[in-house]
Amino acid sequence: MHETALARSLALSPTLSIRAALCLIALLTSLGLTTMSMAQDDAADEFAAPAPAAVADDPGAGDAAAGNAAAGGAAAGDGAAAGAEDQSLLMWIIDSLGYMYLLIFLALSVTLVSLFVMNMLAARRETLCPQELVESFEEKLNEKEFQEAYDMARTDESVLGQVLSAGLAKLSRGYNKALEGMQEVGEEESMKLEHRLSYMALIGNLSPMIGLFGTVQGMIASFRVIATSPSAPKPADLAKGISTALFTTLVGLAIAIPAIAAYNILRNRVARLLLEVGVTSENLMSRFEDFTPQEGE
Repeated sequence: MHETALARSLALSPTLSIRAALCLIALLTSLGLTTMSMAQDDAADEFAAPAPAAVADDPGAGDAAAGNAAAGGAAAGDGAAAGAEDQSLLMWIIDSLGYMYLLIFLALSVTLVSLFVMNMLAARRETLCPQELVESFEEKLNEKEFQEAYDMARTDESVLGQVLSAGLAKLSRGYNKALEGMQEVGEEESMKLEHRLSYMALIGNLSPMIGLFGTVQGMIASFRVIATSPSAPKPADLAKGISTALFTTLVGLAIAIPAIAAYNILRNRVARLLLEVGVTSENLMSRFEDFTPQEGE
């Protein structure tokens, strides 16, 4: 008797079957947002059988199930969106790099900025070839105050001051000896500046190599997941190693490009100013060529 009533209710109410089908589709859709396709099939097999009986016994069950499934799908979608928003880009980069690469790149960045500031201060005209020293030194020479000119050059911290003081110190041995002393001091100062600049070039060459090392390490980690996984690996597991590979390369290049550019710009500027120092010092000392004893006299 119960079976006859059940058959009659199903035959006379086709809309109940449609509602049951919609209920199952909504349920499967919500499950598909959070699980893989294999989990979807298992969930469909598990919940498909009892659904018609539940609908037949209670006509309002289909509407309630459909509403719950839709609410569950909306909640799952909102939760995923909220989770994606909570994880900012900065935290994603930090998580992908790891603390080891993060500390290495941070140390390189701080060192690069420090070297850039130091070399910028050292590559100024006031540091290498100040115009005030040129005018004051020439004025002292015109007034025949050679000792005052020597004291002025010796106490000046610029490269031009060191070169002029070295030339005046050896002027008593002849003009050629004075020029040799000036060239020696000029080469020494040039080597100091170039030595400091070379560290920027070192960072520019080292950063991409560290990034390449991280790239290889990240790809190895991703392929290790593929090799050791008993089934098809999840994309999230593979994305972690790939993110490490890409972000280490990106950060390494982001440090290397400005480092190499700044090194070449500052090196050219230093070379130009050092050439100006040599020309200016020789012009200032050229007036002593006729007033100093020649070698052998």
